Amino acid sequence: MRQTILARRYAKALFSLGKEQNKIEEYSETLGAIAALYAESETVIDALTNPLYPLDARQKVMAKIAELVKADQIMTSFLNLLIEKKRAAILPDIADVMQAMVDADQNISHGSVVSAIELDASLQKKIQETLEKITGNKVILETRVDPSIIGGIIAKVGDLVLDGSIKTQLNGLKESIKGRE
Repeated sequence: MRQTILARRYAKALFSLGKEQNKIEEYSETLGAIAALYAESETVIDALTNPLYPLDARQKVMAKIAELVKADQIMTSFLNLLIEKKRAAILPDIADVMQAMVDADQNISHGSVVSAIELDASLQKKIQETLEKITGNKVILETRVDPSIIGGIIAKVGDLVLDGSIKTQLNGLKESIKGRE
């Protein structure tokens, strides 16, 4: 829990700086690229977070990473601050929070659609447009196939859940019949 709070604080600070510089998307992409590097290599995490390595060695590694992702001066200073404060381990969490803040700033919501069969592109587009009308935000959908729902779809965007699956309807009918007995 504490890591999430710290990640939110750092992301909020970087978001504010990015907003001033009109670079919030760039900063979010840079953090995302470094977080992807964390996911790919345990060696990178170790090189940046292991207290057995001297501070200047960890700073040099982070400086090289910043150079590789073409980070500007503010982002480089931010990454260096994470090393100095021994917070480099929470960088992926900061990247997630930062992306969520950028999405909220740009009225973008992420949603998912579960269907019993693969949906064609035109149907996905109609579902996306409907969800955009309901939420008032641009919706980025992720689709998944789950044959256990029998038919229909389950659409989720944030806290909104639209469950039109046959499985849910059958369960509702089952409970209704049980209630009458």
